[in-house]
Amino acid sequence: MNIAAADWQPYQLPLNRPWQTSRGTLFERCGRLLRLQTTDGLTGWGDAAPLPEFGICEAAATAFADETAHLDLAAQKAGLPLHAWLSGEVPILSIRTNANLGAIDTVDHVALKSAVDAGFSVVKIKVGRQALADEITYLQQLTRDLPPTLSFRLDANQAWQFADARAFIEACAVLPIEGLEEPLSDPDPVLLAKLQSFAAFPLAIDESINLLDTHFFRHPPVRRIIIKPARHGGLLASIELALRARASSIETIITSSLESSCGLLACAQLAAAVAPDSIHGLATADWFAQDTGMAPTIIGGRLQLPGTPGLGFQPVTR
Repeated sequence: MNIAAADWQPYQLPLNRPWQTSRGTLFERCGRLLRLQTTDGLTGWGDAAPLPEFGICEAAATAFADETAHLDLAAQKAGLPLHAWLSGEVPILSIRTNANLGAIDTVDHVALKSAVDAGFSVVKIKVGRQALADEITYLQQLTRDLPPTLSFRLDANQAWQFADARAFIEACAVLPIEGLEEPLSDPDPVLLAKLQSFAAFPLAIDESINLLDTHFFRHPPVRRIIIKPARHGGLLASIELALRARASSIETIITSSLESSCGLLACAQLAAAVAPDSIHGLATADWFAQDTGMAPTIIGGRLQLPGTPGLGFQPVTR
């Protein structure tokens, strides 16, 4: 397969609403699309969207885009959707995803009802932004009259010291919590293992990628890892990481780093390849007021995968 042309297409996409974490707020998303064209008429796409606060530097984002575009071409050449080409399994039609409601102080019963009506069973909420007692009280209020089909996936973004994290976990014991990501401001395997022993739900690491060494997989301190493929070196490196996690009975969740629809599709194809039965963090397209292409549709809480060979990205003509 010979590359006849390659070009980068920069973008600056406004968001419908601010994207907030305990580390800051985004109002737009900037990046570049990579387009590779072959001598036999195929086009491969990749998305480079650096986000230093998520651990995604310019070099990592560029490498992710380059690898994605080449894998897109390889899967097209084989006549298979990218996830089936990566996994060697039969193609699937869709994967489950959580709704992403943002920071806890912006979530209300109207938003929760909308998520239920849209078919979601898990909603993701950012915590660790307000006083601990206030957030616990507000979570308790949100769970009143909550449909039994809905649970919360919480992300603290390394907001707490050990004592506060333990207090939060203990207060959540009777709440419908599906999982808690990155509770500790200074993540440590021993302390994470202690916290996990207090929690009936999975704890997860996301940005604490420095913990993912041999000892981690031999003695897992938590029950779940979050993979953002651009941060972990691309799709192939993420598959290797997911396989190590599976061998250690650790659940893998694939999440978007708020990439445009091109990068989101790459994350979705990875999720379908490595963990088709998990609930992933991929419902981010509706945060964009404008996008680089056709975003995957979500029906009944399930992201619909393109049935076409390759990545399935269709760019918007501007």
